[in-house]
Amino acid sequence: MSDTDTELHDPHGLADADLPLERASYEALVTAVLAWKEPNLTPRDYEQIVLQLTGHARAVAADVQRHADALPKNDGRGALAEVILREAAGRLSQPIEGTARCAQNRARLVRGLYTRLGRLTEPAPATT
Repeated sequence: MSDTDTELHDPHGLADADLPLERASYEALVTAVLAWKEPNLTPRDYEQIVLQLTGHARAVAADVQRHADALPKNDGRGALAEVILREAAGRLSQPIEGTARCAQNRARLVRGLYTRLGRLTEPAPATT
């Protein structure tokens, strides 16, 4: 951690608790960020947006993990979720930059995690 990073103190694990996500507001943020053509924000503004999207991506990833863990072992959706979660972990481990590109990458990650979450919460496909 650098001198400017802050670590969340969460001894009871409430940050990853099964709390409802503020999905609509984050989906609106994702849509806005992905619609940027030539934004003119300061690096600090980009960093704040990236931090918001990063925190939300972690929360959605935790939700994806909980749903994947609840699936039967022979349900392929769980295996695909694990692949998506590994990819998300790799992308979240990348340093935060105060750029539009970094914000848009995090927005794409949030969108992808919500897509996976939606597929995990749908009824299982019928087998023949």
